Amino acid sequence: MTRGLPVELFLGFRYLRSRGQRTNLSLFVWIGVGGVFLGVAALILVLAVMTGFQDAIRDKIIAANPHLLIFKSGGQGLSGADALAARVRTRPEVRTATPFVLQQALFTSQAGGAHGGLVRGVDLATPTVLDDVRQQLRTGSLEPLKSGEPAILLGGELARTLGVVPGDSITVISPQGAMTAVGMVPKMRRYTVAGTLEVGMHDYDSSVAYLALPAAQEFAGFTGPAAGPSGAAAGPSGTVTGIEVKLVDPFEARRVARAIAGDLGFPFWVRDWMEMNRNLFAALQLEKLALFVIVTIIVLVAAFAIIGHLVLLVAEKRKEIGILKALGASAGMITAAFFTVGMTIGIVGTIAGSAVGLTLIWVQNTYKIIRLAGDVYQIDYLLMKLTPGDFVLVVSATLVLSFLASVIPARRAGSLAPVDVLRYE
Repeated sequence: MTRGLPVELFLGFRYLRSRGQRTNLSLFVWIGVGGVFLGVAALILVLAVMTGFQDAIRDKIIAANPHLLIFKSGGQGLSGADALAARVRTRPEVRTATPFVLQQALFTSQAGGAHGGLVRGVDLATPTVLDDVRQQLRTGSLEPLKSGEPAILLGGELARTLGVVPGDSITVISPQGAMTAVGMVPKMRRYTVAGTLEVGMHDYDSSVAYLALPAAQEFAGFTGPAAGPSGAAAGPSGTVTGIEVKLVDPFEARRVARAIAGDLGFPFWVRDWMEMNRNLFAALQLEKLALFVIVTIIVLVAAFAIIGHLVLLVAEKRKEIGILKALGASAGMITAAFFTVGMTIGIVGTIAGSAVGLTLIWVQNTYKIIRLAGDVYQIDYLLMKLTPGDFVLVVSATLVLSFLASVIPARRAGSLAPVDVLRYE
């Protein structure tokens, strides 16, 4: 197998084997390869889990929420929303721009269930908004909302908490009530549950309800021709909370937000989805970095195992090194032979760990073996995703550590003087 190899490689592969054995690898070699293997596989899996989790959460947020929100300073609502939305839609990066209403509320049912959440008024007259809501619909129908009936769509978890199904009635209570002789009286409206929605994020599905925009305007106390107690689907020309914008490329949100804010000027201000979820993504990124550093310790332990093996090997082969040098072997040749031992351990462990790590990622993504609690992690199963950059980082870091662990003992072996080695032999 080693016939025809350069002397350095021949000696290196020979030193990998146990003393007196032609084929069996020494125990220290197995320990070194196993340590590198475990470290690389663990690093790949940790980075894949964190990246997959982060991307899954990000995709859920992008799907469930607008990419930009435009508000008017002062918090009194935004009038002239149609003209403002039309102005924003002229930008080539914008896919849709529609008025919306957002109002805190308390939901109660005849079954005795009660839960706080948000009422979201959406413009179902806009085809793209209608398509987005229809994709989220799991039970029931959108027709009651489109036809102007006093109907509401509930998040699936919210409907289960209230104990209602499509066709049941619920009472929605607004914190903004009317002042009467007996004090503040909360505004209450009764709606029929038209259907349930499911975005896939527990926090969202357990707290959000959709109303047609005119009905939401009336519930929130906004005035305007579009608002009325019947919730009739007239044009959204009254006061609204703001404008929600969806982009062609959600990852351009920060740049587009700055451009729109500069174009509209005061008193308007724009928030993008990255800014609104900045703390969440910063925490996930920090957790990913911390886990990478922690798991790298496994590779460091393997590197020390390589150093220990080479130091012992050099001590064991002192006589052989002296004879080789006496016969004319250069210091570089001896260094290269022992360097081959260390790098072979590192390379074999890296290849094996990478193969196992990538295989486990494929198995999990294909068969979804590891399931998660959606109410805790916001996703139903463990998604793994390894970016090329992360893979290169793991392999490069492991090979660099293997190089450093190999070069020091190898140079020590090459620096041995044959006279000192053979003096007492």
